[in-house]
Amino acid sequence: MAGRANIPTNSSALIAIIADEVADCYGSNVDETTVKQIEDAFKEFTSREDIAIVLISQYVANMIRFLVDGYNKPVPAILEIPSKDHPYDPAHDSVLSRVKYLFSSESVATDRR
Repeated sequence: MAGRANIPTNSSALIAIIADEVADCYGSNVDETTVKQIEDAFKEFTSREDIAIVLISQYVANMIRFLVDGYNKPVPAILEIPSKDHPYDPAHDSVLSRVKYLFSSESVATDRR
């Protein structure tokens, strides 16, 4: 089917995490992560074919909100998760915002024919 995303079907699909404590692939904590590094990690994870899901803490997602909100591909899926030190706000969750739009009376009424 044209326009459909290819979802990895082998057992090697990965989950990437961008959260409060950023670590390299060996588990070493990176003490001071810049917004540029977060942007680069998000861009890298969302462009890799071996990653199926990107978990990102909402606190970190708010730092790069323009990238998170602008991302519109189904794979890898972007899921915002609570931060350990910052409260979760559903109003800023990009997935919930899209779901609200899809089920709002305005969007339903405009799609009816």
